[in-house]
Amino acid sequence: MPAPNAISPEKLARLIGTPKTPLLLDVRSDEDRAADPRLLPGALAVGDRAPTALAAELSGRPSIAICQAGHKRSQGAAAWLRAEGCPSEYLEGGFEAWREAGLPLVDTRHLPPRDGQGRTVWVTRARPKIDRVACPWLIRRFVDPRAVFLFVAPAEVEGVAERYGAAPFDVENVFWSHRDAHCTFDVMLSEFGLSLPALKRLAVIVRGADTARLDLAPEAAGLLAASLGLSRMHADDLEQLDAGMLLYDAFYRWARDATDETHNWPTNKPGPHGPQ
Repeated sequence: MPAPNAISPEKLARLIGTPKTPLLLDVRSDEDRAADPRLLPGALAVGDRAPTALAAELSGRPSIAICQAGHKRSQGAAAWLRAEGCPSEYLEGGFEAWREAGLPLVDTRHLPPRDGQGRTVWVTRARPKIDRVACPWLIRRFVDPRAVFLFVAPAEVEGVAERYGAAPFDVENVFWSHRDAHCTFDVMLSEFGLSLPALKRLAVIVRGADTARLDLAPEAAGLLAASLGLSRMHADDLEQLDAGMLLYDAFYRWARDATDETHNWPTNKPGPHGPQ
């Protein structure tokens, strides 16, 4: 019987990709992680890091501990974090239950090295419009919620990447960039192994807006219009990114939960026996 502080894989799967996702802490042993180095979306591999130090880093932020099968490693880590004043649960059944349920796992082989604070660092051209906002949204929601994004002049992207150990993206002749008819967002989905139906649906919209192929999806024109509007509203790229995160949160939830819903006016129109 699971402890009161357990969360099921199904419940966690509904949280992942949303702003309310707790920080996921992969506390599997080195041996278990070597056998399958993939991570749950957004999880940070912390291994045997001392819970007291982890609690100081979390600063009260809720978390979910994940070990191989949901036993002593994750339950103990979650209990220690709660004792240190940080709300924490553990994943019922652990990594094995998540994998057996066919839920998404992230391939981390091409991630850039993490900085001293455990964050991945990414760099791209200044004045983002579509792909350069969609990709950071994907990374923060499904790969590394603490990722850092640097926006610089186009000619300086590769130099800044080299100096700071960052991954350049959405520029020519780098790994994370357009390939044939696919935009960088498509490439990231493929390389990270993220095949969720909602993300695939969103990718078509991003591709249509980013590559002037508005015929790919009816929503592409709306994404293009909203993205260009945000670029006019914000002179600061990081402020624009913050605003764009909310935009992509909304598109993702539509793609996941609301594609069959329509809207018309007037609603609740009275019928012969009262409101319908």
